[in-house]
Amino acid sequence: MTEKKFKTLDDFLGTHFIYTYDNGWEYEWYAKNDHTVDYRIHGGMVAGRWVKDQEANIVMLTEGIYKVAWTEPTGTDVALDFVPNEKKLNGTIFFPAWVKQHPEITVTFQNEHIDRMHEAREKYDTYPKLVVPEFAHITYIGDAGQNNEDVISEAPYDGITDDIREGRYFDENYRRINK
Repeated sequence: MTEKKFKTLDDFLGTHFIYTYDNGWEYEWYAKNDHTVDYRIHGGMVAGRWVKDQEANIVMLTEGIYKVAWTEPTGTDVALDFVPNEKKLNGTIFFPAWVKQHPEITVTFQNEHIDRMHEAREKYDTYPKLVVPEFAHITYIGDAGQNNEDVISEAPYDGITDDIREGRYFDENYRRINK
């Protein structure tokens, strides 16, 4: 885990995080560049879901504090506030009613099933939304560099976050080991 100090937006971009919400849900998230994020979900009602190239609004609120927000093809809205120097995060996820009722539809590699997400979004109820506001503890910070396609490049599996934290997943150049 890197121990760099975050001050600028450039310090944040290209960073790979693993964090666990206070409710126990574990997420892995990568600031791919100034407008795109990749992520895998390892715990919670949509564990197993993974996404590449999600368009997002990424800004620095003040030195070392960042806000990221986006809307998924599912209709889920996400707002994350990162305070990496303190290894903290606050996130709010706004799940449409259909995701709460049918989470299994979303548990896939979203990029290959965008039409399915749009279809479910139109077919099922949006309201009432399930709002999940949670604090999280950042358990891993990696300096992957921007636009590194190796960071989020396969489906989540049991133990992947431990493999990453314990140095068994990436080499010294932040490339996947055992592709």
